[in-house]
Amino acid sequence: MTHPDESLLLRTQDARGVVTLTLNRPQAFNSLSEAMLAALQTELDGLADDPSVRCVVLAAAGRAYCAGHDLKEMRAEPSLGYYRDLFTRCGKVMLAIQRLPVPVIARVHGVATAAGCQLVATCDLAVAVETARFAVSGVNLGLFCATPSVALSRNVGRKTAFEMLVTGEFLSASEALAKGLVNRVVPAQALDAEVERLVASIVAKPRAAVAMGKALFYRQLEMGVEAAYQTAVQTMACNMMDESALEGVQAFIDKRPPNW
Repeated sequence: MTHPDESLLLRTQDARGVVTLTLNRPQAFNSLSEAMLAALQTELDGLADDPSVRCVVLAAAGRAYCAGHDLKEMRAEPSLGYYRDLFTRCGKVMLAIQRLPVPVIARVHGVATAAGCQLVATCDLAVAVETARFAVSGVNLGLFCATPSVALSRNVGRKTAFEMLVTGEFLSASEALAKGLVNRVVPAQALDAEVERLVASIVAKPRAAVAMGKALFYRQLEMGVEAAYQTAVQTMACNMMDESALEGVQAFIDKRPPNW
C-alpha cells in the first residue's frame, strides 16, 4: 500500500489539542487530487481515534483555499468506474469531517470552488477573509456539481443553492455570510485572531458535551421532527449524566466557575 505524500497536508497540534491541517498544493490551488484525498482521509481517521484532540482547523497554503477536484487528473482517466470511485472517496472525506467528535473550522483565506466550496460547507464552522469567494462552478465546464450540492444545500437556502449550482456564479464573502455558508468574515490581517476566538470558546467547553452535541446535531437534521426530539431527549439525558455536566450545573448553583 502506498502512503500519501505527507507534504500535501501539513499538520500541527498545540498543547490544547487544537490540530491545524493545511492543504499544501499551492501551485495547483490546493485541488483535491487522489493523493490529497488520501492524505485527508488518513489524518481524519487518526483524529477520530485521538481523545487529546479538541478542535480541528482546516487551512490552506498559497493564494487559493481549494479549487475543487484536480481536473487534469480526472481528464486523464475517463471511465465511469474511476469517476464513481473518485467521488465516493471524496464523499468519505466529507463524511469523516462531519463524523469527527470535535468541531472542524474552515479557515478560508481565498477562493473556494466546486469541491472546495463543498469542503467549506462540510466543515462545522467557517471563518473567511473579506476577499474570499465561493462557487460551485462545475456547470461552467458542463459538469453539474452534484456531490458539492449535498453539503451546499444543507447550509444555504434552496433557492440560493440551486442558483449557484446552475449558474456557477460566485458569492462574495459578505454574501456567503448573509446566506449562511460561513460564520464570520474579517479583514485578512484579523483572520487568525478570529479563528482563535472560535477555537478558544470551543476548547473551554467539555469535550464530551461537544462530541455528543455534534453527533446529535447532524443526526437530527435528517429526521422528522418527532424522531428528532426523541433522539435529542436521549442525547441530553446521557449528557446530563456525564460528570462534566453534573459539575457544570453544580458550579452554577454554587455561583463558581466549573472545575473541568
